[in-house]
Amino acid sequence: MNNKTKATWMLAAALSLMLAACGNERAAEPPAPTESPKQAETPKPTESPKQTDSKKPVESKKPTESSGDSSVVPAPPMTSVNSESAKDAKAEKEAKAKETKETKTTKDKPNMSEPADKQSQPSSATGGVSDNGKAGVSGPKNPAAAVTDGKTKEPPATGTGDRKALSWYYMKKPKGQVPNFPAETKSFTKDMKALWVGTGKKVYLTIDTGGPLGDIDTLVKSLKDNKVKANFFIAGYNVKKNPDFIRTLVADGHLIANHTMTHTDMNTQTDEQVRKEIEDYAKLYKDVTGKDIQPYFRFPYGRYNTHLLKMVSDMGYTSVFWSTAMRDWEPRKNGAEDPYNDIMNNLHDGNIILMHQGSPENIQALDKIIKAVKKAGYEFALLSDIEPPK
Repeated sequence: MNNKTKATWMLAAALSLMLAACGNERAAEPPAPTESPKQAETPKPTESPKQTDSKKPVESKKPTESSGDSSVVPAPPMTSVNSESAKDAKAEKEAKAKETKETKTTKDKPNMSEPADKQSQPSSATGGVSDNGKAGVSGPKNPAAAVTDGKTKEPPATGTGDRKALSWYYMKKPKGQVPNFPAETKSFTKDMKALWVGTGKKVYLTIDTGGPLGDIDTLVKSLKDNKVKANFFIAGYNVKKNPDFIRTLVADGHLIANHTMTHTDMNTQTDEQVRKEIEDYAKLYKDVTGKDIQPYFRFPYGRYNTHLLKMVSDMGYTSVFWSTAMRDWEPRKNGAEDPYNDIMNNLHDGNIILMHQGSPENIQALDKIIKAVKKAGYEFALLSDIEPPK
């Protein structure tokens, strides 16, 4: 082999070795990335805000607050800060909660969405004054619930027909004019005895004690000093708490009417429970005073339905609503000036005024209110003085 041939062979061998080495190195490298990982890639759980946000309520779906129009005056809410029923009748309410299925309703708020032009026009007198009959004495013995065949009888479903839950309110008019009242009053029949305004230059001061009794001494003194008779709707547990107060009111000539034993929304109770609440109150009142209860009744929180309105009437009572009230279950911003202005700015013929005894501002303003009402030419009267409609 000559030198040229030998050189050619060595070059060929070197190229062969280089090619083999390159092939081995390439085989050891990882494959180039393909599109498949991208296709298989899924969004991270934290990268799905749209799906999560779609479950959150947007601002437009949040319930809007009441406009606070002072021309519409609702009944006090069941969450009133003045209510002591949860404390003073806790045991009774807990027993009822176990045996009664409570139906959720709007909390003591009126149907403010109803246009004012659909409200009934002011009436000179409404409903009939019941005979001076006595409340019934029959009813189930179980104070917590009506039981049939060993099973608790549930309250009827609310929301339809004569069981539709209603809440009393009124709509103010200019000073001196009788307000407008809920449209459903037009459907009240003669066997649904009810009052919400009287006639003439008389004012009917009604004082509710579904909450604390407040400053009793100042209250009694203000009425006595001004020679005024008032109408009291006192919850049964307050009668038990201070029977001497009840006896003082009776001795002073005030009218005390039935406001149930436990101050519970009657829409959540069976007929038997409602009847027992009222009958037990009548018995308690007679035990404390030795007298029969006056035949007037006020639904706690102003919550009722037309079925119950008729049932209460059949028991011999006239249900009493109101034509002036105020947000006195809350502290008053301007103190005693607020209740004074609320009453004087809505003073009208036959005015049935509702105030809560537990409001300190009411009691502080009472003497001034009485004097101003009298100066305006009105006389304070008892509910028994209201004449039936002609």
